[in-house]
Amino acid sequence: MKQSNARQAAIAAVTSYKPIEKPLNFLDTPAKELFGSNTFNDAVMRDRLPKAVYKAVQRTIRQGESLDPSVADAVATAMKDWAIEKGATHYAHVFFPLTGITAEKHDSFLSPDGQGGAIAEFSGKQLIQGEPDASSFPSGGIRATFEARGYTAWDVTSPAYILENPNGTTLCIPTAFCSWTGEALDKKTPLLRSMQALNRQAQRVLKVFGHQDPGYVFATAGPEQEYFLIDRNFFFARPDLTICGRSLFGGKPAKGQEFEDQYFGTIPERVLACMLDAERELFKLGVPVKTRHNEVAPSQYEIAPVYENANVAADHQHMVMTTLRRVAEKYGLSCLLHEKPFAGINGSGKHLNWSLGTASANLLEPGNDTHENAQFLVFCAAVIRAVHTYSELLRVAVAHAGNDHRLGANEAPPAIISIFLGDMLTDIFEQIEKGGAKKSKSGGTLTIGVDTLPPLPKDAGDRNRTSPFAFTGNKFEFRAVGSSQSIAGPLVILNTIVAESLDFMATELEKATKGDAKKLNAAVQKLLQSVIKEHKAIIFNGDNYAEAWHKEAAQRGLPNHRNTVDALTAVAGNKTYAALFEKYKVLSKRELTARNEIYAERYCKDVNTEAQLCVTIARGQILPAAYRYQNELASTASSMKNAGMDPHLGSLEKMTGLTNGMEKAIDALQHALDHKADGDTLSHARHYRDEVLPAMLSVRKVADQLEAIIADDLWPLPSYQEMLFIR
Repeated sequence: MKQSNARQAAIAAVTSYKPIEKPLNFLDTPAKELFGSNTFNDAVMRDRLPKAVYKAVQRTIRQGESLDPSVADAVATAMKDWAIEKGATHYAHVFFPLTGITAEKHDSFLSPDGQGGAIAEFSGKQLIQGEPDASSFPSGGIRATFEARGYTAWDVTSPAYILENPNGTTLCIPTAFCSWTGEALDKKTPLLRSMQALNRQAQRVLKVFGHQDPGYVFATAGPEQEYFLIDRNFFFARPDLTICGRSLFGGKPAKGQEFEDQYFGTIPERVLACMLDAERELFKLGVPVKTRHNEVAPSQYEIAPVYENANVAADHQHMVMTTLRRVAEKYGLSCLLHEKPFAGINGSGKHLNWSLGTASANLLEPGNDTHENAQFLVFCAAVIRAVHTYSELLRVAVAHAGNDHRLGANEAPPAIISIFLGDMLTDIFEQIEKGGAKKSKSGGTLTIGVDTLPPLPKDAGDRNRTSPFAFTGNKFEFRAVGSSQSIAGPLVILNTIVAESLDFMATELEKATKGDAKKLNAAVQKLLQSVIKEHKAIIFNGDNYAEAWHKEAAQRGLPNHRNTVDALTAVAGNKTYAALFEKYKVLSKRELTARNEIYAERYCKDVNTEAQLCVTIARGQILPAAYRYQNELASTASSMKNAGMDPHLGSLEKMTGLTNGMEKAIDALQHALDHKADGDTLSHARHYRDEVLPAMLSVRKVADQLEAIIADDLWPLPSYQEMLFIR
């Protein structure tokens, strides 16, 4: 098949789509019974484990106590029996290496019995520790290439689960992944360390406020996932989407999102069927997905869960991404998780809702009389201080090549980190700065003006969709996280910087009160006043998209690292940041340096792959189409001239100019790729940013102009109009 016909074939296949499978019977099992049915959850453990073993496991999960290895055999036996009853033949240690993907190694339960048969075995040792080959995972120099040993360690705080397949099931065990030296090679290990650090410092603050045994303090998270769904026929007809996850070419369609008729619109039937199926699978895995809706751009959607323990939420977020991709295929769709699959329309983020609390209380809940809630104000002020002091770390937590296409556009917050507090909290902290808070603004009642509609309670302030870090009632929403990212990295940063800030707050309050509760109120007021005076520059409730904010932010001294290379450069080798992670035992200096190296190298690989493919598509598909159309125009002009008519050469001249421009742009891009940058990995990254990316944009600019004039039957790539609007 000629490539020029592949696009037409894709359109024909999409418009004649029929469901691949029969509709699911959603009446056979109620969602309530379905939820958690494939997880080794609390109810299953209570039913299957000896009482003493169950209590020991629960102390680890709920109170952060060390796991007693002696209970592992009993847990392993119960887990194996439960999994086999669910059809499992294998178990897999699931981990999250620094590639950002989900990794797993499968092993069979069956072992030869020496008599021609087999028995099912699964010991506590096999549950606790696995040994996948670590040689092909990025380590940033932590180990040499020939050093292949790596270990997975059972994370008892995240439930094991059953992964279903049409031909069987697998028991999946969430694990941490480390090198032979015990250094972290994954996303989970530092996340667990950061949660431990956060708990220790939060406990100190709570004890100052008179809580003798407040319970373990958990970070909680609830990430909202944005994504695109397009037909798989279009997906496979676009090599750039297939390989890079984003379109390297594509002219602006006549209609984009400017009509604002997509957002929260009626969900297309095929898409809704896919969503329902994905939610059903996620319910089985205990993922508390709550919301679904159309997003701003055509063919863009969102799924959001209820927030939960941050470690479990990070694991569940990987499940959400995997499940969306897998289920989409059943409906002839492809799920795109890249931050900017299509230029010129809304990109995709992953708004990370973050809070902290005990089993019985959210520590960021303001309460009714917020100005009198000293404990909340201390925790809130600690977050403000942390974000201001370590804004560069928050920025680098979301820095990668994909997110560079999104941050700073009118769809996502800018690269400047600031905090939105809202009218009520801002007013309270302003009162504190001036001497003490006397009142809290109340929202009152919203009267709509229709007799049949009831009065509605009104919040004390509006929301701010342009802020990168916004307080939203009883949590903070970190809106700069990219849609394809693991949330573990941003959570590590958030937990660690807030732990440091709580350490500071606790130390100051302990010194001021010396155990005397009568001195607490005055100590709190003095501390809050000091923190707000020093860190109020980070608070901004206005329009983060406005150019005026960029100028004001610079005057306030807030950093603006506009791209990944700038962000990585700002933190690389910073002794203060290295000391922070070492102090709270989240990352050693070597582990931190390794991560910076890995992220810089990944940036280079991402841009290099896109650039190489840009050359391939431009030379192999777009230029041939341009030559054919140029030949058609030349033949037409020649025929007209031979017939004694004016050939009107304007179209041919324009086509010739663009074709020549395309050839030059491709050559310039190839030259940029052939150039070997000197220096370290960041030097290579700067070359890709400063030379390769601009050269890619030059090729695209000409290609998109060619798309607008080349005959439709010759253009090889499915257009934006087709991919986004033909469903």
